[in-house]
Amino acid sequence: MTTNQDIIDRDLAVLWHPCTQMKDLASLPPVPMRRGEGVWLEDFDGNRYIDAVSSWWVNIFGHANPVINAAIKTQLDQVEHVMMAGFTHEPAVALAERLVRITPPGLNKVFYSDNGSAAVEVALKMSFHYWRNTGHGEKTRFINLTNSYHGETLGALAVGDVSLYKKTYEPLLLKPLTARSPDCFHREPGVSWAEHSRACFAEMEALLAEHAHETCAVIVEPLVQCAGTMRMYDPVYLELLREACTRYDVHLIADEIATGFGRTGTMFACEQAGPNGISPDFMCLSKGITAGYLPLSVTLTSDTVYDAFYDDYENLSAFLHSHSYTGNPLACAAAIATIDEFERRDQITANQALIQRMRDATAHLVDHPHVAEVRQTGMILAVEMVKDKAAREPFDWRERRGLAVYRHGLTRQALLRPLGDTMYVMPPYVITPEQIDHLAATLSEGIDIAVST
Repeated sequence: MTTNQDIIDRDLAVLWHPCTQMKDLASLPPVPMRRGEGVWLEDFDGNRYIDAVSSWWVNIFGHANPVINAAIKTQLDQVEHVMMAGFTHEPAVALAERLVRITPPGLNKVFYSDNGSAAVEVALKMSFHYWRNTGHGEKTRFINLTNSYHGETLGALAVGDVSLYKKTYEPLLLKPLTARSPDCFHREPGVSWAEHSRACFAEMEALLAEHAHETCAVIVEPLVQCAGTMRMYDPVYLELLREACTRYDVHLIADEIATGFGRTGTMFACEQAGPNGISPDFMCLSKGITAGYLPLSVTLTSDTVYDAFYDDYENLSAFLHSHSYTGNPLACAAAIATIDEFERRDQITANQALIQRMRDATAHLVDHPHVAEVRQTGMILAVEMVKDKAAREPFDWRERRGLAVYRHGLTRQALLRPLGDTMYVMPPYVITPEQIDHLAATLSEGIDIAVST
């Protein structure tokens, strides 16, 4: 019988894990997973864990979901893959039609790729190329936000701002213009989220006023900077940004790779800006699009952008970007089934009760002496540990307090993977209220252990 140790030994002999100092695995080895069902993951020794982080934010309808399983199996008997250059297939067309219907108005064209970073790369290149095709070759720069994250390929990395991922590779990267994030963790006492986010917009306005003539696009993660320790801001910022980008003739790229598909309480975070939501010029989607089953990403854009590339071949104005697995039929089938599940379950409405349960179950942590903030946007809840609550002084990052919470979680059937000293819960939507309570209790215990050493 295969054991955890068998898989660990084989793993460490050949694998190099992502976002991991491999030397850590000598004392805290990877947990080998044998199977999954619903919110549960099970290892080879029979231990079970609630997947509180949705396996890096991708799994929204549970592991081994029977509806999505069936859709993939059906598609597998038809065609597993065909290239999208000069060919097409029904799942790619059907998914694109569905996405155009459910995303903000005006996003009428769908470009497939295979991961979130690639979707961002497509948006950056497409925006730059649009301005070139329309006679504005002087537009070559991008504006981002402090503490932003958009992926780890070179273009996506360049327009991010999390030093942990970016600093080493700075010599290889293009140089964006950077505006202060509207991150509401930094608001003054008594200042509302909306007031703080509105005040922060002044810096973005100034950058646009000075640099619009050379700027292709502004790129933001709507409402939540997920990899940036789940920092959050008010929708008013998006409303102001949309208006300003239109006024200054600069594209707006909404990176909804992590925030899309219900994570912020609406299907897409952009829906929460203003009375009717906003429509970006580009929207990047991935992660939850296939409910965690298969790699797939899309970059949606407008007819205006599309039309700038529609030309005679000899003018060489086509958008030349491709991936071997563009529009993979199996992934598209999984994505269609995922959208079906949203509609069948009325999941956005159903999530409101879970959102409130998450809020109620962690409310007591607001008063914890080593918790600076408990913040929540929809189905994303974060708890930030600090050394000094009054001064909001962080622990020394080298002490790795968050890792102690992670270790404790594994002893209590919970997979809680920290972002530094920020713990978060971002579970599949099939989680029960009782399982939320268990995660909250485990989180509380883990924080007490982490700050006591």
